[in-house]
Amino acid sequence: MPTLNLFTNVPVDTVVAADILKDASKAVSKILGKPESYVMILLNGGTPIVFATTEEPAAYGELISIGGLGPGVNGKLSSTIAEILQTKLQIDGSRFYIKFYDVQRSNFGYNGSTF
Repeated sequence: MPTLNLFTNVPVDTVVAADILKDASKAVSKILGKPESYVMILLNGGTPIVFATTEEPAAYGELISIGGLGPGVNGKLSSTIAEILQTKLQIDGSRFYIKFYDVQRSNFGYNGSTF
């Protein structure tokens, strides 16, 4: 159930979006050691963002997972997602924040119930 929600002020066309979604899904699954069949990635392009007083390309992400997160894993996720955004959208890593949420099973719903 890992879910990565990404926002960027860079407009994203459908071809680039598909590449980012695919690359991020594989990365999150691999780094967290969770089946990719449970990974969800959302990409919101063209979102108004001001970061450090400018509207230069920037991004914000939130990754939610039931377990699997921690200092080492979070660092690897942060660097890997930043690399994807740099490669696909030319967003410098210094203009990307990501927040990690480790949630309890009872606080995440799926298929009409909770995990």
